[in-house]
Amino acid sequence: MKKKIKKVNTAILIIGNEILSGRTQDKNVAFISNWLNSKCGISINEVRIIPDVEKVIVKNILHLSKKSKYVFTTG
Repeated sequence: MKKKIKKVNTAILIIGNEILSGRTQDKNVAFISNWLNSKCGISINEVRIIPDVEKVIVKNILHLSKKSKYVFTTG
């Protein structure tokens, strides 16, 4: 029997200049999404990649936390 996907607003925030520049390939989105989907039945609503700038990080965390039950950060 297939798990039912829960409708929970969930976001992933990837923080890293190396991801934005293309020097490093992100593998965290696939890992977190697969884990949440298969183990918890939760799908991701939004993924953002932002630079290593404190003001940008704070702004995005505040924004995503207002509209998402869970916000996962990597970087």
